[in-house]
Amino acid sequence: MNPIDELRAARPAHLGDRPVDERTRAAELAQAMAVPRRTRRRRKAVRPVLGLAALAAGATAVAVVVAGNTAPPPQRQAPQAGPSVSATPRKVTLSARDVLLAAAEKAGRQPDRTGDWWHTTAVSRHVYPAVKGGYLVEDRQRIEAWTPRATGGDQWSREQTLGARPAGEADRAAWEQAGSPTKIDVIVPGKKLAPMSLSTASREPVTGHSPLVDGDKVFWLGRNVTMKDLRGLPDEPGKLKKWLLDSYDGHSTESSSVKMSSDAWLFAVSVGLIVDMPVTPQVRGAAFRMLAGLDSVKVVQDVTDAEGRTGTAAAIEEGDAKTGLRESRLIFDETTGQALGRESVVVEPRGAQAGLEPGTVWSSEALLEAGWTDVSPKR
Repeated sequence: MNPIDELRAARPAHLGDRPVDERTRAAELAQAMAVPRRTRRRRKAVRPVLGLAALAAGATAVAVVVAGNTAPPPQRQAPQAGPSVSATPRKVTLSARDVLLAAAEKAGRQPDRTGDWWHTTAVSRHVYPAVKGGYLVEDRQRIEAWTPRATGGDQWSREQTLGARPAGEADRAAWEQAGSPTKIDVIVPGKKLAPMSLSTASREPVTGHSPLVDGDKVFWLGRNVTMKDLRGLPDEPGKLKKWLLDSYDGHSTESSSVKMSSDAWLFAVSVGLIVDMPVTPQVRGAAFRMLAGLDSVKVVQDVTDAEGRTGTAAAIEEGDAKTGLRESRLIFDETTGQALGRESVVVEPRGAQAGLEPGTVWSSEALLEAGWTDVSPKR
């Protein structure tokens, strides 16, 4: 499934259909399925940044009291820019089922406490070809989100453009050869649009909020769900699979015109559940066990994510001859069963991935923090 199309599903229904530029869509990849929709069939445009207001430079950092799915902290050294084409990971000899069942066991042992807000922090990245110079550019956004446990409140977000940069060392050399421009025109493949201009400069964070859809819907999980729905999901893999498939109609997660296999659909929805959502550790473990039962899911070890962390990936191939083939990956820490993030890797470039080499990490979301907090985002 095209991640740009996924973004259209992320726009809360109450915001209407105001046009949104492609850069905003790419920047909010991390929120593709992390907000509810009015209906499953209606296609949505991604929401723009809501009620933007520059934050004070000394804003107090949010303290997470207990992480239900807290990703291991990034390594202390500064993250290095990933290569344009990812190095070929070492394939495991263990079966995907064995690896995922082991992850399920560890994920299910994590502590489970709640707070007033479910808080996540992630960095999303999207790669574009430069119009001139023959190099790739990585656009980066840092996104924080707060979802209230109580009904009737607002969801909050805080977003920061981190600045574009060459995607890898070879790209950096080509960028420097082109004069190290601070404004870079890039191509949005698959779209009949003028080139998009990216800046290498970062910006101040901005914050915004919007009411919960219908007053209580917090996420989309095949259908709009409440916090109570999420906390009450079945923790047995067979029952969880049935609960999810009740929303499957043979097409992709947001377009009735694009066919999608049930395995690919379950994978896409389950990755959102594991990475983004405040489910219990037992349900997260059940999701891993459910993925272990899908023959089309494989496992790749020694995958380095965009933050330089080494993890294991559960992966599935999706797409077709028209839109191109890509490998969707859920990256997790095999020692804890905790999510590190997700990424989309080019297999056969067409459509929105035209011009990219096979093996390129086209888009990614690195999860830095996920857990409950009692600290209000309004502070």
